[in-house]
Amino acid sequence: MLTVEEIKSFIDADAASVKKDLAKVGVRYYEGDHDIKNYRMFYVDSNGDVKEDKFKSNIKISHPFFTENVDQTVQYVLSNEDGLLKSDIPELQTELDLYFNDNEDFDAELADVLTGGLVKGFEYVYAYKNADDRTAFQCADSLGVVEVEARFAGDKQDHVLFWYVDRIDKDGKKIKRIQAWDSAETYFYRQEDDGKIELDPAEPINPKPHTLYKKGTEDATYYESFGFIPFIRFDNCKKQHSTLKPIKALIDDYDLMSCGLSNNIQDANEVLYVVKGFEGDNLDELHFNTKTKKLIGVPDDGDVEIRTIDIPYEARKTKLELDEMNIYRFGMALNTSGLKDTNATTNLAIKAAYSLLDLKANKIEKRLKQFIRKLLKIVLAEINERNGTDYKQSDVYFAFDREIPTNEQENAQIELTDAQRKQTEITTLLNIATHIDNETLMQLICEQLDIDYNDIKDKLPVPEESTPYKAQSAIDAIVPEDDGDVIE
Repeated sequence: MLTVEEIKSFIDADAASVKKDLAKVGVRYYEGDHDIKNYRMFYVDSNGDVKEDKFKSNIKISHPFFTENVDQTVQYVLSNEDGLLKSDIPELQTELDLYFNDNEDFDAELADVLTGGLVKGFEYVYAYKNADDRTAFQCADSLGVVEVEARFAGDKQDHVLFWYVDRIDKDGKKIKRIQAWDSAETYFYRQEDDGKIELDPAEPINPKPHTLYKKGTEDATYYESFGFIPFIRFDNCKKQHSTLKPIKALIDDYDLMSCGLSNNIQDANEVLYVVKGFEGDNLDELHFNTKTKKLIGVPDDGDVEIRTIDIPYEARKTKLELDEMNIYRFGMALNTSGLKDTNATTNLAIKAAYSLLDLKANKIEKRLKQFIRKLLKIVLAEINERNGTDYKQSDVYFAFDREIPTNEQENAQIELTDAQRKQTEITTLLNIATHIDNETLMQLICEQLDIDYNDIKDKLPVPEESTPYKAQSAIDAIVPEDDGDVIE
């Protein structure tokens, strides 16, 4: 087991790692907490000192492009409602449906894992036994997971540390729960703020095997372990980078341009008065009169000119549009602003708009398959042990059937054109029926109607030798009445 000193050392070192710092930035941006929130403005006073300007407008608005990017990708990759894991073995498919496809809990956890992987660069699940004595999986926040390799541990074993803030007590102290996992059992610890780490008194069994259970009405408690540390990591990419990395600077620039435009409008919402030949005592009087009386006194040769400030709107607008285009472009996401009217957009244009998102989804699917294969290995071992079977990984394949919306009007036109083509070809076959033998004729007609000739040949009427073969009667025998509009 690890000592408390080792545990504290590993957690502190992990908290200061570059990888976790970048992951925290991804979480901030996913939650809409951008760097613009910390934006400050300065000026140099008459003495040459730099001071913060707290009087000019400093609007701070985050534009959560990254949130849309991540959620859009997750929903698109997991858009197959029939389940991801398939098998040609019916009994195995039934088992897979219980663990994965028809399991709403797994769907939710998988979505959380994929979201966390895109946001932070990597995410974890841990395996456990549920009330049905089946292995289940739950997402674990990667910011609280610390992997400890055997070469760094005092007991020369691999470990995983998992910590989280359980609550904040009435004195404002953070109560942190820490779990130290190895391949056989789990140790539970407790820590207040950054104080001493001690065994958790709230855990009656400490250390605890991975699984505890009772059989039937027996009072005896049984236990078993997975034989491995039940934490499995999903990586967004080889370097475990967040998908925020290529577009963060673009989002920051968009925030800056947009907020700068808002500041310009806010600061220029009042006009400037240019007064010539003013006969008042001071400018304060002028200001008071224009605000309250709406009148000011000037001599005969005096004048008042009202001026406004022209805001560089077009330049900022152009920059905002360029930033937005590049955010979607380099973030490999779908810009829905170009697909507002799908009835006026062709299927080819819709497919082109989805091309970058498709490319991104293809890359993610490869990583996701590697990850789910690790979960499947655990599940297949359990199924084989329970049922005495010998299912293998090769018996299971994935079905990532992503859905892309289409132009319904164009689809209807394509179907109509296809139906007209079939009708023309069948009419041509009927016209030359006297020149083709009966079996060949019906095979050609079945090809046009998408019917397997071998399935219906026994149902066809057999004409007498002295009676000419009537193809239309044969067609009426195999085509349902509500499909009769295909042939006139």
